[in-house]
Amino acid sequence: MTQLAFDFRPPLPLTPAAQTAAQTPAAKPVAKPAAKRVASDLRRARGEMAYHAGVAAETRISMDYERRGYPVVRQRWRGKSGEIDLIARDGEGLVFVEVKHSKTFDRAAARLSARQIRRIYASAEEYLALMPRGSLTQVRFDVALVNGHGETRIMENAIGFD
Repeated sequence: MTQLAFDFRPPLPLTPAAQTAAQTPAAKPVAKPAAKRVASDLRRARGEMAYHAGVAAETRISMDYERRGYPVVRQRWRGKSGEIDLIARDGEGLVFVEVKHSKTFDRAAARLSARQIRRIYASAEEYLALMPRGSLTQVRFDVALVNGHGETRIMENAIGFD
């Protein structure tokens, strides 16, 4: 027999299982175990450090290009195909620069994959479509490496067309 809210009869007695459930506090959301939370925090901190190290490396390379007479026209330009770290002007032409940062120059260079090169080409094509001369604009693809000590190496024409 069910009891309605407007029913003035005394409430029905609870079954023993219902009494136990009524006496136990409501279930709280289960928190992540401490080890998983610490690992997640460490990953986030490493990601933030890598992001800031990358920004610092790009800023350093940007200043180097400016010092050498190549004005940087765009930094971290993003198109539909991806991002180009730096775009500098070389007279009437453009220099597309991919910046790689790691502990050593060799490790930084090894981080440039064929997939990234294809992405850089596609992004450069998108950017060139915005230029007055379009794909007739002279271009160069450089790779700039920054090691863990902040030293730099710029390899001009490092990325050639396949």
